Amino acid sequence: MIYFVEDDASIRELVTYTLNNTGLPAEGYDRPSAFWTAMGQNKPKLILLDIMLPEEDGMVILRKLRADPATRAIPVMMLTAKGTEYDTVLALDAGADDYVQKPFRMMELLSRIRALLRRAETYGTPAEQVVVYRVGGLEVSPSCHLVKVNGQDIALTLKEFELLCLLLENRGIVLSRDKILDKVWGDTMGRESRTVDVHIRTLRQKLGPCGERIETVRGIGYKFQGEA
Repeated sequence: MIYFVEDDASIRELVTYTLNNTGLPAEGYDRPSAFWTAMGQNKPKLILLDIMLPEEDGMVILRKLRADPATRAIPVMMLTAKGTEYDTVLALDAGADDYVQKPFRMMELLSRIRALLRRAETYGTPAEQVVVYRVGGLEVSPSCHLVKVNGQDIALTLKEFELLCLLLENRGIVLSRDKILDKVWGDTMGRESRTVDVHIRTLRQKLGPCGERIETVRGIGYKFQGEA
């Protein structure tokens, strides 16, 4: 199930109608209060979220979702008319997994939604259930979407988590920004290398002392230093 919070009825109805008719069950909400009521009953696999909403700003909703252990791993895509670089970076810093500016192309939106859903489902496959990364004070379990630093739980967004797992899988290997975009963001349109830099910065901040192991390789990309 996909939840879409949007106060513009024409956009909300078009998107939910298209999703439902392409095999992606969706429900739309015109008010944050209705959305929170639904969240209390069933958790969705993906949330589409406008920023400028009545009752409660979309950025406030996003921060609440990321602060709650029960919802912090749910992918969130922002759909908004606010399209400056500052707005995009602000949303990514707050924990958004993707950011789509209005007006958008429906086929592109569907592609990006499917990409987020695919990646959200990846970290629960049997092949990954036995994998646990331990480097210094860092412990990461892909199957449980669990990250700990010196025994303390760390809340990461889906993209931050995928990025960390990718770096850990390739410890000591330099990954270019394009490589990271291919592996973490896939074939979604409108992607930018700036997105990688923003996620690296927030990832370092959240990992504290362990974040220093993520090394910038000037002019190329990033690598994770350290052995298990």
